[in-house]
Amino acid sequence: VQLVESGGGLVQAGGSLRLSCAASGFTFDDYTMGWFRQAPGKEREFVAAISWSGGNTYYADSVKGRFTISGDNAKNTVHLRMNSLRPEDTAVYYCAAVYVPRLTYYYLENQYDYWGQGAQVTVSS
Repeated sequence: VQLVESGGGLVQAGGSLRLSCAASGFTFDDYTMGWFRQAPGKEREFVAAISWSGGNTYYADSVKGRFTISGDNAKNTVHLRMNSLRPEDTAVYYCAAVYVPRLTYYYLENQYDYWGQGAQVTVSS
């Protein structure tokens, strides 16, 4: 199982980016996919998650209404569209996966078994 993030970069406040997480070694059926982020000097925190079975999506309050998580079954890829970016969104963003169709504690990083290497997102003011 491998997760590879892409799409990070530098953007001005108010701008947009789309992160992608390409999965190999498994298909998304019956998985929950999540995005987490870690800013310098801070603990890793939940950003968004999607339950492939049923298509439920979940967001942290800090990104609700600005970020959208979605998946492409055909390409085995999950995306995180980030709009109205703020300097406080600056962090390394990680993709994660767990073989549980509807993960109850989707916001806890210890619930996920597989992680990508991370993608840097920097938002300048």
